[in-house]
Amino acid sequence: MVEIETFPTLDTWAASIAGRIEETLGAAVLDNGRALFAGPGGSTPAPVYARLAQADIGWDRIAVTLVDERYVPETSPESNARLIRDVLLQGPAAAARFVPLYHPAVTVDRAAAIAAHALAEAGGRFDAVLLGMGEDGHICSMFPNSPTLKTLLSPTLKPTVLGVPHGRDGMAPSLVRLSINLPYLMTAGRVILGLKGAEKRAAFEREAAGDPAIQPIAALIAAKVPLEVVWTEAN
Repeated sequence: MVEIETFPTLDTWAASIAGRIEETLGAAVLDNGRALFAGPGGSTPAPVYARLAQADIGWDRIAVTLVDERYVPETSPESNARLIRDVLLQGPAAAARFVPLYHPAVTVDRAAAIAAHALAEAGGRFDAVLLGMGEDGHICSMFPNSPTLKTLLSPTLKPTVLGVPHGRDGMAPSLVRLSINLPYLMTAGRVILGLKGAEKRAAFEREAAGDPAIQPIAALIAAKVPLEVVWTEAN
């Protein structure tokens, strides 16, 4: 079992995560002249992004992208890119370059191919990644019983972006999505999973003991992703 680091409040939790990402991206800029960060949408990372946005780490040499995205334009309230732009890419971090996953292509698979090419040009390897997890155990857009799940979790493929169809028979996701795959996480310099609340901790512990072929958390552990699990009971 991966160690779960516990923080007493939402503020200390968010500050710890933001500090780790700041440290890693800053070091990559100093060492390599550039850095690449990937994070989730949703409300969970907002306090982390608000802190990270104020970091003095050479944002003009940092590219920012998403670990997954709904197949909708940024004008949609469903867009994960809106959170990134509204919360993270503010203040000093406004100088960063945003690399979107969504592109208005004819199909989601074509949009995924365009995104994969753009990420390769931005560096091809994530220096730091922030993940969230749903209570069903999904990370990124790797949903239980999704037709693309086993492909997304295949450790032998190259890092890429894939289209994710909406779930069958009312299952998640309700919208078509785009997602990075497991090999992107395997090659990352640092991967932080931020969890809030007792339900998420219980879900993580359950999923960690699962089948790596069909359960993303178990797949992260089996693939030896450099995973740090940071949890607070506060919601």
